[in-house]
Parts: sequence; structure tokens; C-alpha cells
Amino acid sequence: MEEKRISRLLSRLDGSGSDSEWQAVEQLRGELGVALLPYLRSLYESSASWEVRSSCVYHAVRHARESDEAVSLGLKAARDRSHAVRYRACMLLAYSLRADLLEELKSLITDGASSQDDLLAAIDAIEHQNHHYFADRTHSGMVRMNIG
Repeated sequence: MEEKRISRLLSRLDGSGSDSEWQAVEQLRGELGVALLPYLRSLYESSASWEVRSSCVYHAVRHARESDEAVSLGLKAARDRSHAVRYRACMLLAYSLRADLLEELKSLITDGASSQDDLLAAIDAIEHQNHHYFADRTHSGMVRMNIG
């Protein structure tokens, strides 16, 4: 896929959840696969819009188990100024189920991060190796986190 087309499709990632955004993501995923992640990180880093940053993190979640790049984006976004972006970052990190992230997540809590509940839920999911616990915070078994 040529860079101009990639840029045009990325410009449609506005966090609105519109059909246009989803069509763009489907095209990018279909043609780039995991190679989409550096583009998402670049867009995340250059965007002043929390909606765009949240969208970048959200669309990286599905790769959190296979890609250090996705996890790196999640760790960066866990420190974002926007609560919505931090929530998505914690979701990504929970989905990764990577035990090597636990100390860093715990340090974010002690640093006074304002997303403590989300950080604790991510830690819980990782410790139990069950990403659903990020959404099912009481471990009821009634809530599932579907990553598509």
C-alpha cells in the first residue's frame, strides 16, 4: 500500500466510530496487518485530539498479544492526559496478558495516576490471565470483552 493512501485512510481515524472510520480501519488492517502499528503510533504521537489518540490505541488492542509495538503504544497511552485514552490503554495492556508489565502498571498507580481503577483492573486481568476481567471487575462471568 502506498504511503499517500495510508495517510488518507489514517486521516479517517477520528474516534467517532463512524462507518467511514471502520471502513478505513478494515482496509488498513486487511492490507497492512500488524505493520499498521507503527502508523498508529505515529498518528497517536502527532495528534492533539484525544479522540484520534483513543482511536489509535483502540485499533491496536487486537495486536497486544503479538506485538511489542502495540504494548509500547499502550504503555505510552497509559500516561496520556485524557482519561478516555488511558482507559483504552489499560484495556490494551489487560488484553496483552503480559506478566512482565505488572511492575510498570503498579508503578503507575503509586505515581498517582488518575485511572487507578482501570490500572487495577488491567493488573487483575493479567494476574488471572483472563482479559475479560478488565471489563468483568467482579469476576461474575457475565461480562466479556470481545476483541475484534
